[in-house]
Amino acid sequence: MSDYDVAIIGAGPGGYVAAIRCAQLGLKTVCIDKWVNKQSSASLGGTCLNVGCIPSKALLDSSHLHETIKDEASDHGINAKVASIDIAKMQARKNTIINNFSKGIAGLFSKNKVESLLGAAKIIDENTIEITNDKSEKKLITSNNIIIATGSVPIEIQQAIVEDSIVDNDGALNFDEIPTDLGVIGAGVIGLELGSVWRRLGSNVTLLEMAEDFLPMADHEIAKEALKIFKSQGLNIKLGAKMTETENDEDYVSVTYSDSKGEEELEFDKLIVAVGRKPNSDNLGLDDIGIETNERGFIKTNSQCQTNIENIYAIGDVTPGPMLAHKASKDGIIAAENIANDGNKNTHYENIPWIIYTWPEIAWSGKTEQELKAENISYKVGKFPFLANGRAHALNSPQGFIKIIAADDDKVLGMHIIGPYASELIATGVTAVGQYQSYQEIIDEIHAHPTLSEAVHEAALDIENRTIHI
Repeated sequence: MSDYDVAIIGAGPGGYVAAIRCAQLGLKTVCIDKWVNKQSSASLGGTCLNVGCIPSKALLDSSHLHETIKDEASDHGINAKVASIDIAKMQARKNTIINNFSKGIAGLFSKNKVESLLGAAKIIDENTIEITNDKSEKKLITSNNIIIATGSVPIEIQQAIVEDSIVDNDGALNFDEIPTDLGVIGAGVIGLELGSVWRRLGSNVTLLEMAEDFLPMADHEIAKEALKIFKSQGLNIKLGAKMTETENDEDYVSVTYSDSKGEEELEFDKLIVAVGRKPNSDNLGLDDIGIETNERGFIKTNSQCQTNIENIYAIGDVTPGPMLAHKASKDGIIAAENIANDGNKNTHYENIPWIIYTWPEIAWSGKTEQELKAENISYKVGKFPFLANGRAHALNSPQGFIKIIAADDDKVLGMHIIGPYASELIATGVTAVGQYQSYQEIIDEIHAHPTLSEAVHEAALDIENRTIHI
């Protein structure tokens, strides 16, 4: 008899959600994680909670509030003293949020009777896991089913090894002072968010992006608007910039790169490497037991999150597909329910929301216009600017617009937003795309006034050229 019904490797947003759902379904569950925070104590939540989603949003909100007080308070008739920032207190607030939520996961494990083990896991065979603790002590456990939820790690580049003044996203979240000049390699989601934090606090920020196109995964009109806005905010974004070498010590880093103008050299106090992430699939023993991976190290799975070994599942960033926390959580629930109910749940990513937490925020769900053109699918478009939305003006944030793309039969194919609180507004798009709704259904809904959601209603009206407020 096995020790457990399900053993989960990794306690990030995929792993801990899978563990809780398994336990809710009556399965004896253990969750194994090796995460140790800077205070040398166990910290559940994985990359997302410890050095990703949550700490970055905490700093984004702190820096946005600082910039709002500094630059916009007078617009509201608020005569504030000169705004200053206490970096230590800002970082302490962020760390408190992390610690509280990590304890919250531990509490949820206790409530749901999920056992938690600290250590590095290696799969020995389809039912056996070896766990090594920080004292190099090993123990074996057995389980009827295994879920791999080990997430992802930052991609490293040889031209910029993380040491001294060169940092990854973890280091960028833990600066103890504001860099005067900050460089960022990569102008994707992570680079833009981290660059935004420190620009708002006073850094001169330069982003070096090797690609010629800005945010190619976003709808082209949204990306074009975003580039214009971010440059107006002071982010120095250089596209087609290929880094060739760096010189690095504890005080500064020199970066040499080439673009259409030739070779250039810049000096920074700090350099953030944010060129993407890769699956955390090393050292798990996958090759030894024959679990199939693709050429990039992602674990191959079917639509039910099963690997090629029937009782071993894999979820989240360690598998192909969007590297998003909410995708990992959904995978975790699907895997748990398939284990408990003999497999009747399938993954669907067509309407998954993508979000960039800059200001204004960027969010989308469904197809972009360029994707539809490439697939030769006929469509129609409606747009509405936040410039014509009363609530956006009340928020002092009238930049951006909402774009809805519909098929010839009126089904919503995609929703794309750049504007205030796009991360919240996109839920309408997720539902519309996922439930194959008609844009007429959005028109027929009553949207409260004054709200930002009225712009969604107007964008749907614009498909028929009958907006009210422009």
